[in-house]
Amino acid sequence: MEDEISNWSRLVSASNTKHIWQAFFTNLGIALIKATAAVFTKSGAMLAEAIHSAADCSNQLLLLLGVKRAAKAPDADHPLGYGRSLYFWSFLVALLLFTAGGVFSIYEGLHKIWFPEELHHLEIGLVILFIAFLLEGWSTLQNVKEMNLRRKSIPFLRYLRETKDSDLIVVFGENSAATAGLVLAMFATVCAWYTQDPRWDGVGSLMVGVVLVGVAIFLAIEIQSLLVGERADPAIEVDIRKALQGHETIIELLNLITVQQGPSEVMVAMKVRMKDELRTEEICNEINRFEKSLKLVRPEIRWCFVEPDTEK
Repeated sequence: MEDEISNWSRLVSASNTKHIWQAFFTNLGIALIKATAAVFTKSGAMLAEAIHSAADCSNQLLLLLGVKRAAKAPDADHPLGYGRSLYFWSFLVALLLFTAGGVFSIYEGLHKIWFPEELHHLEIGLVILFIAFLLEGWSTLQNVKEMNLRRKSIPFLRYLRETKDSDLIVVFGENSAATAGLVLAMFATVCAWYTQDPRWDGVGSLMVGVVLVGVAIFLAIEIQSLLVGERADPAIEVDIRKALQGHETIIELLNLITVQQGPSEVMVAMKVRMKDELRTEEICNEINRFEKSLKLVRPEIRWCFVEPDTEK
């Protein structure tokens, strides 16, 4: 059983890292571009964007660590596995996005508004920001494509609120925030260039910070629920009830609990009433048969505990 879970976890880990690596290398290139622009233009908004992209790179490394930890097989200390490790690291990423990205950008923006400095080579900054926007936009589109594959027919906004794939929504949150931030930074740079008022640069940095803080709070709230222990997709419970109908020896479902243990790991515990005339051995055989059939229908159910009882 342990080998089966380990092999399965490695497959999940491999499939979950493509979009993270893609975002990492994109953000690394963008961070270097923005940092170069910040040096030439002396722009606070540009510096805030460069730091944001650098923070995103470190965040993606933390997500990769989380995926690796979540793929570990269960052991004596963690009998239900390490699936929730990814939720912990995703939550940490949300906190870093709030502090290293959002709060610093707001501080930098206020500083530039109160103590404006002359800006230089703004046309170079605009070109670099536009190139970064194209790269970030491409990365965001790739992320959306991956989300579309996983959400299937579920509405997009509903998927963002209900998905158990914390790594995917974190990367999407970072990418979308970065894309919006670049638009705001370009707007502020154009305003500063047109009005010759460097305080617009501070306004741009301030707006970028507000966007990052908003995204970070949304991610933290969503992931906190998963970290504590969230009910699995209700569709899984529907399939469990349908599966019970195919077993005549199980006459009633008394209680059902599902818990999301990781992006693709679900624990199921239930109480069922079985036919009175069954012997102990027959009850055990029927329960084992039901558990096997259930895992064929829903492979994400890694642990299934069925207790025969007469009361809820």
